[in-house]
Amino acid sequence: MKTMKYLKIVALSAVLLAGVRPAHAQLFPDSYINIDWQMNVPLGSSLADKASGWGMNFEGGYFVTPEITVGPFISYQTNLQKIHRQTLDLGDGAALTTNQKHSVFQLPFGVTGRYNWLKNSIFQPYAGLKLGACYAEFSSYYYIVKQYTDTWGFFLSPEIGVSIFPVPSYRLGFHVALYYSYATNNGDVLTYSVNNLNNFGIRVGVSF
Repeated sequence: MKTMKYLKIVALSAVLLAGVRPAHAQLFPDSYINIDWQMNVPLGSSLADKASGWGMNFEGGYFVTPEITVGPFISYQTNLQKIHRQTLDLGDGAALTTNQKHSVFQLPFGVTGRYNWLKNSIFQPYAGLKLGACYAEFSSYYYIVKQYTDTWGFFLSPEIGVSIFPVPSYRLGFHVALYYSYATNNGDVLTYSVNNLNNFGIRVGVSF
């Protein structure tokens, strides 16, 4: 079910971005759009602490000066981890013995800003910062049961990257970035607790 939801998000985003591409080329020459696949590695303790490539990032920005861009972003990421059979003490004389699959789904969105160098060259490096809100769902799946908690938090993510345009006069190229993200989301699932989300990751995609 979650896979289908992600595919719908990707398809809708692709349609919307395809629709704005002609306007971008003609009406908004001083802007950019990035569509990225992303992989992240959770840092510290987490409900699901395995590296995952189940993520994407969508963002755009306007060059308010030749070096500085500001615009919106939205991304999503899912991390999974299998938990071998164990017995959990649920309190009040209750216990649960089962295998589990833990999942952490993150959906941050907000504003992104960049400082760009070498705007008219093939390799255009930048340093950026994303700020906004983060929706997160912490889940435990066992048998046909899903136990979960929905949370909201503040999101902050610095990154460094480079956009690569083989023909600098035509903005169609590639994008690579390294990022760190921090979100204040916290919650409890069964006997497990999550206090903040810390991730390190990489983004690879296309840039317009």
